[in-house]
Amino acid sequence: MLRKKLFAEFLGTAVLVATVVGSGIMATNLSPDLGIDLLINTVATVFVLYILITLLAPISSAHFNPLVSAIAFFRKELTAAHAIAFFVVQILGGSLGAIIANLMFEHPAIDPSQNVREGVNLLLGEVVASAGLIFIIFVAVKQGIDKKIPRLVAAWIGAAYFFTSSTSFANPAVTIARSLTDSFSGINFSSVPAFIGAQIVGAALGYAGFKYLTTKAKSGK
Repeated sequence: MLRKKLFAEFLGTAVLVATVVGSGIMATNLSPDLGIDLLINTVATVFVLYILITLLAPISSAHFNPLVSAIAFFRKELTAAHAIAFFVVQILGGSLGAIIANLMFEHPAIDPSQNVREGVNLLLGEVVASAGLIFIIFVAVKQGIDKKIPRLVAAWIGAAYFFTSSTSFANPAVTIARSLTDSFSGINFSSVPAFIGAQIVGAALGYAGFKYLTTKAKSGK
């Protein structure tokens, strides 16, 4: 059963990153307009997120994201060993997805990104994107509307592509994978640690907000 869960996480993260990177390359091939490029990238990502979460959630809970797996560990839904295994397959799957996308468009398999993304404004964007993602997922679980998570997550990521300054990476595995492509969706590896740090902060804030709103107050308070 664990092997199936790990394969689902590997496959889901690979397809997600292949979509993000591939649609980014396709967008720049089709149009020099950055706004149109972002729209193409967003639409493809939203569609594939909905499909992947709907199909793979019954198998692995469809994390595809070390942030989600880490919080599942803190909630005692995953053991430490299983959480680490999830992290590994998510990173490997995301990396494979980037490589496949590169090859589909005749780029080098590993094409290190030259796109430096730095600045407090971009890191704040990652905090916001990650906080919202975690908040939405766990509030939906608490409210018993798990079946709506595919739509909710896809909608949040789609919106955050446009309203956050960083265009909403919100996922350490995806961030690492996107350093392997020198394309519209890429990120220079030197920018990766700060982005991941901001994502971790955002995830902690999102979960704290979830706990605050959903924990019943003690009687008399």
